Order: sequence, then structure tokens, then C-alpha cells
Amino acid sequence: MQNYANHTRYYPLHHYVVTPLTLILLSWSFWNLAEVFAAGGDWLRELYLVLVAAILFLLPVISRIYALKNQNRIIRLEMRLRYFQLTGKPFTHQEKKLTMGQIIALRFASGRELIPLMDRAIGEKLSPRQIKKAIQDWQGDTLRV
Repeated sequence: MQNYANHTRYYPLHHYVVTPLTLILLSWSFWNLAEVFAAGGDWLRELYLVLVAAILFLLPVISRIYALKNQNRIIRLEMRLRYFQLTGKPFTHQEKKLTMGQIIALRFASGRELIPLMDRAIGEKLSPRQIKKAIQDWQGDTLRV
């Protein structure tokens, strides 16, 4: 069962394999460039390898950022629907007072505690972490990227 303590999600292939390996490759290619440059060798080839390594490092990072931004848009839409279902009013007025991080944190609140917690988050300017810790009836999101 998901809760505040275990809701953070890591993907082993991304976090523990691809990212570290590409970071090692990037570091190694920078080191090689410095070595060849200091020795007066053909540094253009090594610069090319640095650029390739940088691209290989950035590809999974950028794709993850795109996925998270898309997911955040979906969460915003979900919150608009939930707010309307609970209050019969559009979320627009409240949405302008909340950061995206606060909206994401409120997503974990149950229907009965969402509106009071949202009002409290706006009034007390709660951080996403404070919002998550204040949730009593945690609604897990096992599909989060």
C-alpha cells in the first residue's frame, strides 16, 4: 500500500544503470580529451567523443523530463475534474493560487480531505512535502512515472 514514506518511485534501469553508465562515459571522454589536449594530440576526435557522450547522457534525461511534464499536465486535468466533482465549481480560481508541486501533492489526498487541505495549503502556503505529510487518507498513484 502506497503512503508518504514509500511513494517516491525509482526505475532501476534508468536510475541505476543507464544514467550512471552514461555519466561514467561522459566523464571518461572529458578525461580523455584533457589527456590528449595536454599531450598535443588529435583533440578534435576526442571532442567528438565528448559530444557523443553528452548526447547519450542527455537523451534519457530529456525523455524523462518530457514524460514528467506530460504527467504533470494529466495530474492538473485530474485535479480540475476532482475539484469540479466535489464542489460543482471550476478549479481555475484555486489553481492560480497553487504551485504545480502543491497540486501534485494534493493529488494524493482523498476526496473528503482534498478541499480543506487545499484551502489550508493556500492559506498557510504549505510546501508539497508539508501537504503530503498532512494527508490522512493517502490515495496511492501506482502509475506515476
